[in-house]
Amino acid sequence: MVRAIKALDPDIVAVYSYPPDTAGMVLAAHEVGLRPKMFGGGMVGLQFASLLTKLGPKLNGIVNYDFWVPEPTLRFPGIEDFLQRYQAKASSAGVDPLGHYLPPWAYAYLQVLGQAIEATKSLDQQIVADYIRKAEFDTIVGKVRFGSNGEWLQSRVLQVQFQGIETTDIEQFKQPGKRVVLYPEKFKSGTLIYPYSKAKIQ
Repeated sequence: MVRAIKALDPDIVAVYSYPPDTAGMVLAAHEVGLRPKMFGGGMVGLQFASLLTKLGPKLNGIVNYDFWVPEPTLRFPGIEDFLQRYQAKASSAGVDPLGHYLPPWAYAYLQVLGQAIEATKSLDQQIVADYIRKAEFDTIVGKVRFGSNGEWLQSRVLQVQFQGIETTDIEQFKQPGKRVVLYPEKFKSGTLIYPYSKAKIQ
């Protein structure tokens, strides 16, 4: 399939996949020398340590979604302490050793609930829900506020680009500059390297 895609010489290759296919697409793209101007999309799995360390430098240039990465623009109060405590227990618990993707948001959801209960002095579900709909909350992923439809008032889905990855060592993924935030603009931490082939050779 990837050879057929290469034969079309596309400008953009958008991939929406779950982890096994995500890994397969990245490996196949390198095997056949796929060089679109942009490559990535909604590739589930590139947020987890197992695939980050499996693919290493092959990730360079890929633009993908994420929820939290260790960039300076996302260093909210409490996040470092949370990750230190999480990572210290991750190995023995058999979970992702980085904990960047979902754990911060799971913890933040409980912060929202806890702050709502404290503010309302109530465990009544309707009272707590009404408060959550109208209030703003301070969490380890920043300030959280919900819109009238129950979704985040402002989307916090990130678009990041893998840059400057030289090895498969997990420690590099704890540092800034490897998953640069391109969007939202408010949290932008770097510039898109374009085209994809240029990022691959850096």
